[in-house]
Order: sequence, then structure tokens, then C-alpha cells
Amino acid sequence: MQAEHVRLRSLRKEDGKLLYQWITDRDLFIQNAPYKPVSEVEHEKWVESMLLEHSDLVFFVIEDLASSVAIGTCKLLNVNALHRSAELQIRIGDESARGKGLGTEAVKLLLNFGFQDLNLHRIYLHVFKANKRAVRAYEKCGFHHEGLLRQAAFIDGEWKDVNVMGILKTDEE
Repeated sequence: MQAEHVRLRSLRKEDGKLLYQWITDRDLFIQNAPYKPVSEVEHEKWVESMLLEHSDLVFFVIEDLASSVAIGTCKLLNVNALHRSAELQIRIGDESARGKGLGTEAVKLLLNFGFQDLNLHRIYLHVFKANKRAVRAYEKCGFHHEGLLRQAAFIDGEWKDVNVMGILKTDEE
């Protein structure tokens, strides 16, 4: 799948080293979740598991079309066929690719995949309330604020509020 500036492609074994760099970047990681160091062995096992087929997870690498370089990852997880819903997560690991709209393009591709190919009805996400840049990007993609999880995450010694945002297939039409 591709848009004007990015493509979503499946994970390759050789992506493992780059993904390891991104998940060991503490400053990047704490924008989305509590940081927990991961060993290379644990990471290699995770990459191997991602290469297998999962019924409740779809994982993509985001590639910049101009350079054919991987700049991030995105996924739909907790895919629920009965309720036709899934949770969206994205990470732009390449610092030079942030703030250029590439993540927004990737999210739109992933939404299209979820609604068209997986026949989902609802896609939701969790984002730190203080991460204004991410919140604005999700709003640009059509996500609506659905709620606030007060003091739901403990990061760097302080409690963080977490926004719940969602989009319905009918919002896209």
C-alpha cells in the first residue's frame, strides 16, 4: 500500500536492527509508553514472532518512498472480528522524518486497510494528552476524542493523562 510519500510494507527480518535502535531510544519511547530496556535477545525473539501470522495483529513498516528507507512502524492490534474493532499504534522512529506529514499519510493508509480489507467498523487509539503534536495529527486523520483516562500512566515519576480517540468507518464516508 502506498500514498504520495510513504508505503506500508510487511516486516522483514533485516528490519530488526533498526527497530531495536528505535525501541532503545528512551526519549522517543516515553512519548508513547513507559520505557523498559529490552535486550537484543528479547528483541530478536519479538521480531521472529512478528514474522508469524497473527489473527489479532497486523504490523507494517513505514517506508519513505523518496529514499526507500524505513522511517517507522504502525500496526493494528487487538483486532476483534466479532466487534469489528482494532487499536492503532504508530511510531516514527527516524527523527528526521517527524513533522513532515509522513505519519499522517501512514495512519490514513492503515485506516483504509483496516476499514476496507479487514472490514473493521471502529479503530481506536490511546495517546498521552500532553503529546499535542500526536493529538493534532490524529484529529487531522479524522479521529474523535472519546474520553480521558486520568493519571493512567506513570512516566518518569509523574502521572500522565491518556486520551482515548476513535474513528468509525462511517466517519470516513
